[in-house]
Amino acid sequence: MAEKITVLLVDDHALVRRGFRRILEDEAHIKVVGEAGDGREAIQLARELTPKVVLMDLAMPGMNGLEATKKILTTCPESSVLMLSMHSEDTWVQRAVDAGARGYILKNAVDLDLGSAIRRVAAGELVFDARSPEPRSKTARGCKLTPRELEVLQLIVDGKSSKEIAAQLRLSENTVGAHRANIMREIGVRRTAEVVAYAIRNRLVNIS
Repeated sequence: MAEKITVLLVDDHALVRRGFRRILEDEAHIKVVGEAGDGREAIQLARELTPKVVLMDLAMPGMNGLEATKKILTTCPESSVLMLSMHSEDTWVQRAVDAGARGYILKNAVDLDLGSAIRRVAAGELVFDARSPEPRSKTARGCKLTPRELEVLQLIVDGKSSKEIAAQLRLSENTVGAHRANIMREIGVRRTAEVVAYAIRNRLVNIS
């Protein structure tokens, strides 16, 4: 049996946490291991529980979700943060990405599939609400890669060919080639081996 995805729920409203817990209780491969009502409690519980995914509310009194995310990822780099918010503005999405969140979804989305979003983030994917503008992720030395480019980068590190990447992401090989070129230009290298080394060294990808 596959190991369950452990989740820490963080929201300053107990009723919201209870609702999310009930939703996730129906997910066979997800287990809620803790709840936190504010950013500071979230940091403490993340250290104690080392959850695979932290479901983080953006707006909380005291320490907000952005600051809590930064601190959690500093001490618990193996955890992934999925940000939940009522705000769809691109500035908030970008701030969440800059803080290290692997996803940003809207609480009031009528088609919100929380279980799917958590599973995707746990698998190393980047998950963003379709109505939000695509953010750019800051990487080392000031270069920036889009979530799609980071997906391509992950598959390059996994040893996939352009053809295999195209098939997996349902893109044309020309599009994958364009993403490769953009990645190399942003990183400042010319060879695939250098791309892989840079991505691993700067922790831009997940290493299984």
